[in-house]
Amino acid sequence: MKSTSIPLILIIAFVWLLQLTSIAQKRSYDTLPNLPEHYTKRLAEFKKQPIVSGKIIMIGNSITEGGDWKKLLKDSTVVNRGISGDVTFGVLNRLDDIIKRKPAKIFLLIGINDLSRNTPDEVILENLFTIVRRLKSGSPTTEIFVQSILPTNEGVKNFIPNFKGKAASIVTINAQLQRYANKMKFTFVDLHTYFLNTSGQMDAKFTTDGLHLNVLGYQHWVGVLRKETKTGIK
Repeated sequence: MKSTSIPLILIIAFVWLLQLTSIAQKRSYDTLPNLPEHYTKRLAEFKKQPIVSGKIIMIGNSITEGGDWKKLLKDSTVVNRGISGDVTFGVLNRLDDIIKRKPAKIFLLIGINDLSRNTPDEVILENLFTIVRRLKSGSPTTEIFVQSILPTNEGVKNFIPNFKGKAASIVTINAQLQRYANKMKFTFVDLHTYFLNTSGQMDAKFTTDGLHLNVLGYQHWVGVLRKETKTGIK
């Protein structure tokens, strides 16, 4: 009679699949960008751009994408790599295209959309640190500036409900970024403090909806960069 025993390799594979399924079921957050069609469109645009090294690259989500950085920084060579709706997982996904351009400086601001999906603070931080490690490994001469997540203001008209109750996580993540900056050899830029009102929220004069910035907000951002990053921008 032939043996009907199941090969050990199949048993191991089955157990592994069960573990992956269990992990996926336990995860209560989404890792995809909020606007996948826009994300794909922006990636296609980036791919068409010539590969030129030594530039300043701004990386982030809609807050970064919404800035006219060439005008704000008075530098026609600045590259805007912000994508509305992007999350830390999205930045990791598109990092190779940024690395191969060997930028002189990178300014990163990402994480608030992750929080809107209830991604744990520690997952966001690990992604941010992984971004830094990959940048340093792939483009070791690039200066890396990791900017703090901006505050929000839930009292402003048209505030998006998904972003409510995230203030404590924002503070926690920013504190950890600042704590590990020297150890990981990146420059931490504390934007958060400069955008607060006396109540500890985003100052309403800088925002359109308690989350995104208006013209004054972008001008203020550049002012902070000039003040806080001695070698960052002109």
